[in-house]
Amino acid sequence: MNELLWLPFLISLLAAGVRLATPLLFAALGGITNELSGVLNIGLEGMLIAGTFGAYLGALLSGSEWGGALGGMLAGGLLGLLFAYLSITWRADQVVLGTGLNIFALGLSSFFFRSMYKAGISQFVPSFEVWNIPLLSDIPIIGQIFFRHVPLVYLAYVLIPLFTFLLYKTTWGLKLRCCGEHPRAAETVGVNVMKTRYLALILSGMLAGLGGTFLSLGQISAFTEGLVSGRGFIALAAIIFGRWKPLNVALACLLFGVADALQLRLQGFGLPIRYEFLLMFPYLLTLITFVVFVNRGDSPASLGKPYPEK
Repeated sequence: MNELLWLPFLISLLAAGVRLATPLLFAALGGITNELSGVLNIGLEGMLIAGTFGAYLGALLSGSEWGGALGGMLAGGLLGLLFAYLSITWRADQVVLGTGLNIFALGLSSFFFRSMYKAGISQFVPSFEVWNIPLLSDIPIIGQIFFRHVPLVYLAYVLIPLFTFLLYKTTWGLKLRCCGEHPRAAETVGVNVMKTRYLALILSGMLAGLGGTFLSLGQISAFTEGLVSGRGFIALAAIIFGRWKPLNVALACLLFGVADALQLRLQGFGLPIRYEFLLMFPYLLTLITFVVFVNRGDSPASLGKPYPEK
């Protein structure tokens, strides 16, 4: 009897973990790309925020959730371009710049949102519907966990093997990683280091924009301030935890997603614990990750260093 009671809970928890890991995964895959190129992107949080508002605005104007996805990618990509221009062309400090970018995205989205809706309540827009994958969604347990989600969830997980192949089995991936390890050596063999880093940051912004799209159009069909709630920093922790490898990073994102799903369900159990402590759980896990793994020395050798060096 106990097994019958726990099984639906476990299936629901894991399915929610797969879903909640999606925005983290989009942002983290983008973050892997720019960090392997040698650029430290603390601005993933801001790119996610831009994506949430860009997707909402795109869906509002186009009347389509896919138009919203394009809006989210465009907003994130533009922020990635801004980050690239300031960090690569002007060689600004990447940590300070990323922090400023997060504040800029938060302030700008809040300004436009409050200008549009004085009461702070947005109207609903077209959102993504759940796609049950034929046959696969009918598999007991596995189908319920993995194959009953909105299309952005499937896209995020398809990108894992794709990015593994692109980063480690192609000439483009080799050039990208060389820019992060030895940019001067890369330049001597004809690789345009600045162009490679520019493209990596724009791609990172577009992927983070898709992560933001999932939050606004894959979950609530609207926009609200505080929707991202630190997920950009959790994605950054997942990159470090996963050693810059797409599969490992995806597993780290799933861990954080399940932790988030667990705290949401524990709140409904009526435990004698204040809900603020339960809300802390995924972020506490992130903090522990930073403390334990941040100095392991696996990061690209030139990560965070401008090129040419000052």
